[in-house]
Amino acid sequence: MPSTGLSGRKAQAARNDQTILAAAREVFLHDPTAPMSAVAEAAHVGIGALYRRYASKEQLLRTLCAAGLQRFVEIAEHGATVEDAWEAFAGYVSAVVDSDVHSLTVHLAGTFTTTPELSTLAGRAAELGNALFRRAQEAGALRPDLHPADVPMLFEQLAAIRFGDNERTAALRRRYLTLLLDALRPESARTPLPGEAPTPDELSGRWRPTEPA
Repeated sequence: MPSTGLSGRKAQAARNDQTILAAAREVFLHDPTAPMSAVAEAAHVGIGALYRRYASKEQLLRTLCAAGLQRFVEIAEHGATVEDAWEAFAGYVSAVVDSDVHSLTVHLAGTFTTTPELSTLAGRAAELGNALFRRAQEAGALRPDLHPADVPMLFEQLAAIRFGDNERTAALRRRYLTLLLDALRPESARTPLPGEAPTPDELSGRWRPTEPA
């Protein structure tokens, strides 16, 4: 969140918070079990300052999740303004991949307790994304045997592409994104898709904390 319009302590607090969130994102993408001390070290702040801002790791994880979901919503809302149905859907998928917001879903699912507010935000993100999907499919721009639940699985495949160099990671994701988008078009579909799309319960179930062994 930009600090434009803020001044003095509020502006500095906003900058510090963004530094903490950016550091936390990188730390937990590499190791979801990392302690808060790893975040403090990566953000170059004292552990006391970190806990004053986020009282627990759970609170920090929920904040990261909310930021990622909000980004999904913003991307999908922009897609709704694009006139061409295919361009709207393809632009939405591309922006999600370029923003790397789905990586947090893959790495953090089930590691913290969700909240009603996060569930509402997740529902809004899914609703907007599904609307772009249905619009493209009804326009004949997507192969008819696709299901909206297939899209998160595509995001997961692309999020799995991760190399030490961020520039190389982005380039490879764009390469395989191009391949996948082409496969979604009707003219690329010559064989029916095998099996069934994941159910909504299968998708949401990954966010439930796992029971201790």
